[in-house]
Amino acid sequence: MAVNLQKGQKISLEKEAGGTLTQIKMGLGWDVGGGAPKKSGGFLGGLFGGGGGAASGGSIDLDASCIMFDSNKQPLDAIYFGQLNSKDGSIRHSGDNRTGAGEGDDEVIAVDLSKIPAHVQSLVFTVNSFTGQSFATVSNAFCRLINANNNSEVARYDLSAQGNHTALILAKVYRHNGEWKMHAIGETAMGRTFQDLMPAVVPHA
Repeated sequence: MAVNLQKGQKISLEKEAGGTLTQIKMGLGWDVGGGAPKKSGGFLGGLFGGGGGAASGGSIDLDASCIMFDSNKQPLDAIYFGQLNSKDGSIRHSGDNRTGAGEGDDEVIAVDLSKIPAHVQSLVFTVNSFTGQSFATVSNAFCRLINANNNSEVARYDLSAQGNHTALILAKVYRHNGEWKMHAIGETAMGRTFQDLMPAVVPHA
């Protein structure tokens, strides 16, 4: 059973997964517009535009990013639509989905924890509105961590996304005492790109 996280909650990935985790996927999703709920074919089904794509509330191009930090909170690399693979090959982005149309997984960030270099302390996951539109029509935001070896959901974090902000700092996966943990952050921010978000992200790294 996946654990449903509350804002600020921290969990041990191995404890929740019932064993060593090496391959994980982080999915981030939400609904756009006030229409019918999106069809959730996969854990990112209907992501970034709701089930109807651009039909309800206008299209918002939302982008998921993962930023790698060292123990001094210095950014080391970023995985986003402009760079789909980390330089060390440990993290892969599924690519930019601008419409949210179709069933199944949309934007997914896959992480091989066994290949993360030792000097990397944390991975922070964010979502931003590349078009600069606010999250006023965005609802039901979530991120969930999947054990990629068996596609089971380890943890899920649902949060309210609506507001005048243009970005969300959702969660981080980080090292602590020799194990990987997940922290549900859930903070709003302003920025069209992950670069814009850095001043807000760094304190959480």
